[in-house]
Amino acid sequence: MIKQNIVFIENKAGSLQKVTELLAEAGIDIYGFACFDAPEFALFRMITNQADEAEKLLSENGYMNRVTEVIAVDLKDEVGGLNTVLQVLGNCNVNLDYIYTSYHRENSLPIMVLQTDDVFVTENVLSNNGFRVLNSLED
Repeated sequence: MIKQNIVFIENKAGSLQKVTELLAEAGIDIYGFACFDAPEFALFRMITNQADEAEKLLSENGYMNRVTEVIAVDLKDEVGGLNTVLQVLGNCNVNLDYIYTSYHRENSLPIMVLQTDDVFVTENVLSNNGFRVLNSLED
């Protein structure tokens, strides 16, 4: 599993940029992210190179945020690559809370970031079906 930051951001122009600016100024690198809109707040999920430091920095600057654990798994960069992973998870009765993508920096191959109600079972399902589960996005 890898650590993910979740930040609640006011849903107005420039709010997301203020968060990314804080992180950039602190030298915290964002490897992958997804932002989901809600009426008053947005949820900004991200994988960084320093999850605990990002959480502390954001808290110190008044942002409600937390660190959670998610699964990152290699995807094949081909037609049906995502479908193959989803098919295995569905066949094993794994319910997904959400997914988003990132990529390996050195070779630009895709990575799927996912959250389920039982990350340990999901990691085992993926590993036992030949998928590479990552411990870091820096690999």
